Parts: sequence; structure tokens; C-alpha cells
Amino acid sequence: MAFIISIIIAYLLGSLSFAVIVAKLMKLPDPRTTGSGNAGATNMLRVGGRQAAFYVLLGDAAKGLIAVLIARFLNVQGVSLAFVGLVAVLGHLFPVYFKFRGGKGVATMMGVLLGLSFWIGLFVIATWVIVVSIFRYSSVAALVSAVAAPIYTIIAGRTDYLFPVLIIAILIIWKHWENFQRLRKGTEDKVKL
Repeated sequence: MAFIISIIIAYLLGSLSFAVIVAKLMKLPDPRTTGSGNAGATNMLRVGGRQAAFYVLLGDAAKGLIAVLIARFLNVQGVSLAFVGLVAVLGHLFPVYFKFRGGKGVATMMGVLLGLSFWIGLFVIATWVIVVSIFRYSSVAALVSAVAAPIYTIIAGRTDYLFPVLIIAILIIWKHWENFQRLRKGTEDKVKL
């Protein structure tokens, strides 16, 4: 029963689209119809600046972390806990409150990973920061971080988390497919930090 409750909470929390919420609160254009059209922190950086992007990043990561921490509190463990994190990411990608049009899941993945294992989460965040600092492409940082997440999970000895983390990584890569096509064509926008 605790697992089912955790799954429901994770999906409902994951469905909170902080890009849309922050845009409304700050009286900014809807990120789903402006910039890249993505309801995420990188597009909010373009649409509303650093402060708006920071709030979105914080909110999207926090909901993933909180979903996992609630499940931990309910004594959900191992692969079941990692599946709760996966559902939080699915909520972000396909939010029930926003007609199933969500973001790409990177910040939520980071929050989930911090909840599963502080060190795995920290290394994935560090990987993203290093890659975006070098290449200035959020999509490249997302790809490298998504690929790194299952690798770090194996290195940390948490093979019980591996299958759900692998699914999260595949979903994030899939959601960035258009970005990768733009990278190939040389039309992908760089991030201005």
C-alpha cells in the first residue's frame, strides 16, 4: 500500500510544472508557447531570465527529491523507491495538470537521484554543470548527464536502482531528440549563463 500511495504522490508532485507556475506568478509568457516551447529551466532562462530559471530549476528538482523522500518515509526501499522516482519524472514529462505537456525532466531527474543517493545525484549535477560550462549547450549537458546517471549508479553499487534509472535516462534522451537534430544542423541555441 505504501508503494501505491508513493506512486500517486510522485506523479501528482511531478505533474507540478514550475515553468508554467513561475511564468504565471512572474507575469511572463507561457514557456510552452515561447522560446523553445519547453516547460523547463533552460527555456525559462531565455523567456524570463536567471531568477525565473533558478526558481524553475529549484522547484523541478525539489519535487523529484520530495517524492523520493516521502516514499522513504513510508518505508519504500530498493527498486520500488527508484520506481517512485521514475514516476515523478514521468509526471514532469506528462503532467496531468497541464494537458500532459511538460518539460524534459533533467532537473527532476537530479532531484530524484539526490533522494535515491546523495552521491549519485551530486555527481550527475556536477557532470551537468561541467559540461554546460564547457560547451554552453544545455542539451549536450542533459545527454551526458543522462548517460552518466546509470554509470554512476553502477559505480555506487546501487544496482537495485539501475533499471528505473536507465529508463529515466532513456526518457530524457528521447525528450531531447529535437535538440540533438538541431545540434547536428548547427541551429541549437547556446545557454547564456
